[in-house]
Amino acid sequence: MSVRGKEAGSTVRPIEWTGEELLLVNQRVLPLRLSMSRITTATGAAHAIRTMVVRGAPAIGVTAAFGLVLAVRDANRKRRSWREAFRSAAEELAGTRPTAVNLFWAIDRMRRAAESLPDEPEGAAYHLEREAVAIFDEDIAANRKLGARGAKLLRSGAVLTHCNAGALATAGYGTALGIVRAAVAAGKKIHVYASETRPFLQGARLTAWELAQDDIPCTLVTEGMVAPLLRTGKIQAAVVGADRVAANGDVANKIGTYGLAILCRVHKVPFYVAAPRSTIDPSVRSGKEIPIEERDGKEVTHILGTRITPEGVRVWNPSFDVTPAKYLSAIVTEKGVLTAPFGGAIRKLSR
Repeated sequence: MSVRGKEAGSTVRPIEWTGEELLLVNQRVLPLRLSMSRITTATGAAHAIRTMVVRGAPAIGVTAAFGLVLAVRDANRKRRSWREAFRSAAEELAGTRPTAVNLFWAIDRMRRAAESLPDEPEGAAYHLEREAVAIFDEDIAANRKLGARGAKLLRSGAVLTHCNAGALATAGYGTALGIVRAAVAAGKKIHVYASETRPFLQGARLTAWELAQDDIPCTLVTEGMVAPLLRTGKIQAAVVGADRVAANGDVANKIGTYGLAILCRVHKVPFYVAAPRSTIDPSVRSGKEIPIEERDGKEVTHILGTRITPEGVRVWNPSFDVTPAKYLSAIVTEKGVLTAPFGGAIRKLSR
């Protein structure tokens, strides 16, 4: 079986499963070139996640699921225990990026599927592939439903976003940009202001590129320009994605999201978080319990391999921050639009 990460309303195809290998758009080299990375092993999938060839919580989860399929197939070819290969690959994949809960959600779902399977190797590979394909398909379906719900919150006008929560961050449609796509499909004229998202520049490199592919008007701004932009009054709402949502509604997302939420509150601009159910983690009581990944300082000191800072300068490079629930206007999920008090809304959603 094979799947391709493209849906109506998006020309971007970030993930493809051919039935034999996983193809990922290499997001490290966009927008300078569009190139696909061929993933044929679980270790290759883990490397792609760790080095941000693939990024975005839902896309990471999908990649991990197919990485486990590849591990089992490889074990079968080498006549080794598929269960041991699965266990080892799950451990390797889980150690790649600590904040994005979809990674652990997908691994746990694949683990539950594996527990009920017989020891016969070919049957195990077939059933695990079906589970990974289901995770892929369900992600696109969830994001389309989420997008349709979120589109109702927008009118024609300007929207501000941060990082990349589009097709590139998912199996092929998008969360925050899924809302934008659904609004455009409904006939609304949306203009996106994308913040560049230092230090890895996901807004400048990825969101701007993705919107250009779909002919959605976009203006790029640096994070330092967001406050005066909001002061103009032209932004109707900010819409961002999430890497993990705690039980009380606190949201971990790309670094800079917390500051954006505060600025939106000051300027009375609605701040919406787009997150499929798989990104909500009711086992974590608040944002204080969410592990925050810190990445290599070279992401700050270098751009495309070129040093832009003095030698020896110290760097603090948390990849995410936590936005307290009190700054959120709503969390948009495929199951509904959640509003305060978020703790009760999330408990209801998790039943």
